[in-house]
Amino acid sequence: MPRSAAEWLDALQGLGMDRPVRIMNVCGGHERSISIAGLRTVIPGNVELVPGPGCPVCICPEEDVYEAIQVALNEDVTLVAFGDMLRVPVNVPRREPRSLEQAKAAGADIRPIASPVEAVRLARQDPDRKVVFFAAGFETTTAPVAAMLAEGAPDNLLVLLSGRLTWPAVAMLLESGEPGFDALIAPGHVSTVMGPEEWEFVVSKHDIPAAIAGFTPDSLLAAMYSVMRQLRDGRHFLDNCYPQVVKPGGNAEARRQLSDVMDVVDANWRGIGIIPGSGYALRG
Repeated sequence: MPRSAAEWLDALQGLGMDRPVRIMNVCGGHERSISIAGLRTVIPGNVELVPGPGCPVCICPEEDVYEAIQVALNEDVTLVAFGDMLRVPVNVPRREPRSLEQAKAAGADIRPIASPVEAVRLARQDPDRKVVFFAAGFETTTAPVAAMLAEGAPDNLLVLLSGRLTWPAVAMLLESGEPGFDALIAPGHVSTVMGPEEWEFVVSKHDIPAAIAGFTPDSLLAAMYSVMRQLRDGRHFLDNCYPQVVKPGGNAEARRQLSDVMDVVDANWRGIGIIPGSGYALRG
């Protein structure tokens, strides 16, 4: 089978499918890789790549961001968040800070971090000061937060959680009657944590081809080739095009830690609304 991006592209163009095909890439990371590599400009013209609801920054509800802003402005705390959350806006009067970045400019102690390890380090450096971790994200970033809590976080480290599960949003689209796509590219990092089996329902329940992809052009093109060939041949299945990282069952320890410290609850998604069983909440 082909291995390089160029070889996968040649294979994709050689499939001989002329009818329009819509492939949804769930993940924001996939969309970024597709855009940077310019894949939309080189794939066959009958293939449309549809961005899905898989960007945690985009779907984080306004009320969660607003709460984080108000905590940072009105409490004597250091608030930390993943860097890409700092510019997410909320709809408030212009005279008020509309993002964590603006709240920081207004004097709040807000710091971007890349991992929960940094939140723990900050809390331990100043044990007399409260550190609030605004933890927004999907399973990939929520699992390390769960590990941090399961292993014992410092007493002065508090978590403001806005965690979401990816697959319920896809299930909602598929059950709407008009999903808007013919095949699915599932996120490799989520599948690494939760296991590829989480996406079996796409095929078994809805008879839609699916492939798990990594974040390089060759993996993404391999996934596109897989689902296109499945459509051509009329034989639909879940294909793992990221086998070097995604293993059956996912990361059992990460899943155990998620289950130990968090519950799955109904949750609001910005621009979508409440999706049943799509959020994480800290267990009391």
